[in-house]
Amino acid sequence: MRVTGWKSAVGAASGILGIAVLLSASAAPPSPQAAQTSAQEIALELDPAQCKVNFTVDSSLHAVHGTFSLKSGAVHFDPESGKAGGEIFVHATSGDSGNSSRDQRMHKEILESAKYPDTIFRPKQIVGTVRRVGSSDVKLHGVMLLHGQEHEVVAAVHAEMAGDRWKGTAQFDVPYIQWGIKDPSNWMLKVKPVVHVELEMAGTANNIK
Repeated sequence: MRVTGWKSAVGAASGILGIAVLLSASAAPPSPQAAQTSAQEIALELDPAQCKVNFTVDSSLHAVHGTFSLKSGAVHFDPESGKAGGEIFVHATSGDSGNSSRDQRMHKEILESAKYPDTIFRPKQIVGTVRRVGSSDVKLHGVMLLHGQEHEVVAAVHAEMAGDRWKGTAQFDVPYIQWGIKDPSNWMLKVKPVVHVELEMAGTANNIK
């Protein structure tokens, strides 16, 4: 898929997809240019029930694996120019590493998920060719809103298109300490400063003919 698209942060991840809505009191018809853009774009909807954000962070003792759940997601892109838009929302409050005490600290002290309940990825540009049928591997450039701050992200995206259905993965690293998130390390445990995120995706595709 030539999607600009793809761990979203230690809470992580993550993700991966802005849609602009134009409101007019006079309900004026869309301009010819807007109609042309809409006709050219491919639109991908993400089904939250079929999507999952996986994250991994290494430490001096062992690697920690966990998941986040997807709230909603939609991506649209021009297959010719690669220009992309949309939003992918991840529930920061859904982070689960399988250890209740560790997760409680992660949400309260590290991610502060009560204050920042959503992690959002907004795709901007796809580099590579998205095939309308079969598999594609592209780079997706976008912006991630994490812990109240925006950061540039480049995700490696693998996508498979089949009729009006699609599935894929997006992978990227989150240097969370560099991004201003608290280091969870202590005198006994040293945690690596980077979280690897992989987003598993599936959903419907429109305008792919």
